[in-house]
Amino acid sequence: MDLLTRLRAQPLPFAALLGIELLSAEPEKIVGEMTVRPEFCTRPAVLHGGAIMAFADTLGALATIANLKDGASTTTIESKTNFIGAATVGSRVVGETTPLHRGGRTMVWQTRVTIEGKLVAIVMQTQLLL
Repeated sequence: MDLLTRLRAQPLPFAALLGIELLSAEPEKIVGEMTVRPEFCTRPAVLHGGAIMAFADTLGALATIANLKDGASTTTIESKTNFIGAATVGSRVVGETTPLHRGGRTMVWQTRVTIEGKLVAIVMQTQLLL
């Protein structure tokens, strides 16, 4: 089974609720998309920062899973987000997650969230390897 198929098979109910769709998966880069729905927005109709963070956290966790040894698991221990631009209702945000560090105890990932190439947010997270 290829990596993309394996990651898509992960039971992630919150990611399913958000409507996250994985587009590609390699150990060095995970790409996903999510449509901005009204129920994930603040006023005026822009994507809530927490939804952006949840989107990026999911991609970072999947990137870590893609790099885990058999039998290992992971959890997020730190996350930082810089909000740059707005994502309006109906738009489709794209997240590209790449590694900054892949160690034996932690991994650090950066996720760029964009709409049509325009930066919405940059999220950096640290995953603990269990």
